[in-house]
Amino acid sequence: MIPIKDDIPTDRLPIVTYLLLAINVLVYLYSLRQGGSIFGGPSGTTSVRYGAIPYEFTHPGSHCELTTVGVVACEGQAGVIGTAGSQPATGLTALTSMFMHGSLLHLGGNMLFLFIFGNNVEDSMGRGRFVVFYILGGLAALGLQILVDTNGTAPTIGASGAIAAVLGGYILLYPRARVLTVVFIVFFFTLIELPALVVLGIWFAEQALLGTAGLADTVGGGSGVAYFAHVGGFVFGLAVIRAFAQRRKQIEPRLPVY
Repeated sequence: MIPIKDDIPTDRLPIVTYLLLAINVLVYLYSLRQGGSIFGGPSGTTSVRYGAIPYEFTHPGSHCELTTVGVVACEGQAGVIGTAGSQPATGLTALTSMFMHGSLLHLGGNMLFLFIFGNNVEDSMGRGRFVVFYILGGLAALGLQILVDTNGTAPTIGASGAIAAVLGGYILLYPRARVLTVVFIVFFFTLIELPALVVLGIWFAEQALLGTAGLADTVGGGSGVAYFAHVGGFVFGLAVIRAFAQRRKQIEPRLPVY
């Protein structure tokens, strides 16, 4: 399912949401200056340098870099000799990783969800609170990903953890909101309005199931998607939205049309 738009107007211009959209796009374009392609995303070296790598957080002082054979090697790992080149501070990558994306499709999907659902969540709490909520949601998302993959060396990049917090907040604020959604049925698709509770509930269940399936994968052929970052962000949004939201727009129930 792909959401297209919701039916809740905002009372104020969602400036922060628009700024976040712009910043993510600009960071994506800037990251390509270090190598990569517009569709394929930044180079592996850039992703490793500015992405959040769980191993670096669970092994303070150790850094990772991409080797000439395309493998991420980290200081202190068995069989790794020498030190990594100059790298940003590990704590800084917790922030830089939130604004990087691995491909144009990755960027587009995240920005679509932020555009549809971010404006109403921002409207519920105001601009300053929304900035704090968004950043903390991204950090919470990364925290759970690190917790379940303590020695992981794949860089975590993307705004999806922070956006998942937005989705968690939205589903609690506006479960009955109607979301125009593209639903795919085998080779066909249709447009249908569904309650936000259904659209976002299915999205969250999918992330949780795929993340759990990844933990059970003993072969090691993971998808490369940080599903638990999505889960962590979503749960954070559910848990704290009432502390951040100052108002909630009342949704009038729709009458059936005959």
